[in-house]
Amino acid sequence: MASEQIGYRGPTACAAAGITYRQLDYWARTGLVEPSVRPAHGSGTQRLYSFRDVVVLKIVKRFLDTGVSLQNIRTAVQHLRECGFRDLERMTLMSDGATVYECTSPDEVHALLQGGQGIFGIAVGVVWRDVESALSQLHGERVDTGETLVGHNPADELARRRNRAV
Repeated sequence: MASEQIGYRGPTACAAAGITYRQLDYWARTGLVEPSVRPAHGSGTQRLYSFRDVVVLKIVKRFLDTGVSLQNIRTAVQHLRECGFRDLERMTLMSDGATVYECTSPDEVHALLQGGQGIFGIAVGVVWRDVESALSQLHGERVDTGETLVGHNPADELARRRNRAV
């Protein structure tokens, strides 16, 4: 089953990203990170977040923890959205506390560090693996049937598909 067919409810997304439900709700209502599998349609509907959504939630949390303003985080997430979240797991996001930069090569990281100001980075691949590990311990939901999946690991599905392709 393709990982695009798996959704994660709010409490699961919160647990995997290390955020509160209040943060999740606020970020969804303000358009920072909206659930791409199933948005809420009125009272009583369950939002479903994709694996990538949960990775972005964790990235937002990491930036907030290091003092980046929500406005700058919004700009960074909008940039990622415009890129279609392509190659997210290979990306390093750097910030000087004011601006967020996307670095896709060691040379770009080095050039930023040469500026002399304090810079911190988020290796998205590490966040990706953290979220995979967390979600493998939590419940997912099949989008088509609503069936609860216990301990579904998106990486396991990729491995199965790769093995079938060989």
